[in-house]
Amino acid sequence: MKKMPGEPRDFDREEEEQEERDANFKRLTAEEARQLRERSPQISPWRVIAGQIIAGLLVALAAWGLTGKQNLGWSAGYGALSVIIPAAVFARGLTGRLATLNPSTAVLGFFVWELVKMALTVAMLFAAPRLITALSWPAMLVGLVVTMQAYWAAVVFAPRRK
Repeated sequence: MKKMPGEPRDFDREEEEQEERDANFKRLTAEEARQLRERSPQISPWRVIAGQIIAGLLVALAAWGLTGKQNLGWSAGYGALSVIIPAAVFARGLTGRLATLNPSTAVLGFFVWELVKMALTVAMLFAAPRLITALSWPAMLVGLVVTMQAYWAAVVFAPRRK
């Protein structure tokens, strides 16, 4: 077959590469799959949210304690809540019964709940000036960012199985 000008790759070569990848694929036995799950356990989304709550409380108390200004503590705390509440709604949606029916509904559910989470976060940020007296945007953003990054702590401090 004559190669067309500008054709990036030969289709026959792509088929050969796919066949080679398929030949190298090894299915796990039930015992191997169980051992793999034991070596790397999943982290519950509720554990991550608990870590975010702790981080949010700490950043709000630090903002209030270090500056002596109550409004900075409330602002940082509200920033933390702007992450925690949408994350809890997201986690609840993903762990619901409908999200586990089949792979298609799981994928669709993930995108729908992620959209809900983003919309709720944006709505909470827009409502912040009306809800928090003397809102400090920098303190609120610090609370938001610190709480958002707290999932790393949940990964680091996750229980390890032996």
